Amino acid sequence: MFPDLNALLAPAVIERLVLLANHVIASEPEATRRLQPHQGRVLRLEFDGWPKLLPVPPALAFRVTPAGLVEWCGDVAESDLRVQVPAHNPAALALGWLSGELPALSIEGDAQFAADADWMAKNLRWDIGADLERFVGPVAAHQLQSLGSAVARGLKAAVQGASALAGKIRPKPGPTDRPR
Repeated sequence: MFPDLNALLAPAVIERLVLLANHVIASEPEATRRLQPHQGRVLRLEFDGWPKLLPVPPALAFRVTPAGLVEWCGDVAESDLRVQVPAHNPAALALGWLSGELPALSIEGDAQFAADADWMAKNLRWDIGADLERFVGPVAAHQLQSLGSAVARGLKAAVQGASALAGKIRPKPGPTDRPR
C-alpha cells in the first residue's frame, strides 16, 4: 500500500516544494544571480540513514534553469553536485530546517556550484510573515507568525526530548536474550 501511495503523492508534493523553493529563490535577487551561471547543472539530494519504517523519499535531483531557478528532474543518474543529508531522525531534521539549523552535509562535485549552493542554504529564508501579510494584513500576519513560531519551538523541544528519552531507554533482555 505504501509504495502505491508514495508513487501517487510524491511527485505532487515534490512539485509543490519546488514551487516554494523557487518562490524563496526568486525573492532574493542575489540567489538567482548566483544560480544563473550554473544553468543546466544538476544538484542531487540523497538522504543517508533514512528509517526503514518510513516510505523512501523519491529521488531528488534538481536542474538549474536559465532564470536561475530550479526544476525537479526526477531520478537522474548524472549530477554535478551531490549532497548527502543525514536523515536518521526525519522529524528532527525537518524541525531543524524550519528553524534555520543545517545538519552536517556531505557535498561532492563542482566546487563553485557547491559554494553557491552553500551560500543559498545559509542565507535564504522564507519570509512567511511577508507572504501572510499580503493575504490577511499586517496585524493578523504578525499574530499568525508568532503562533507558528511558538508551535515550532514546542515541536522542536518535544522531538529533542523524545530523542533523548529514546537514547536512554534500553530494552531489557528477554528469556531468549540471556547468555547460556
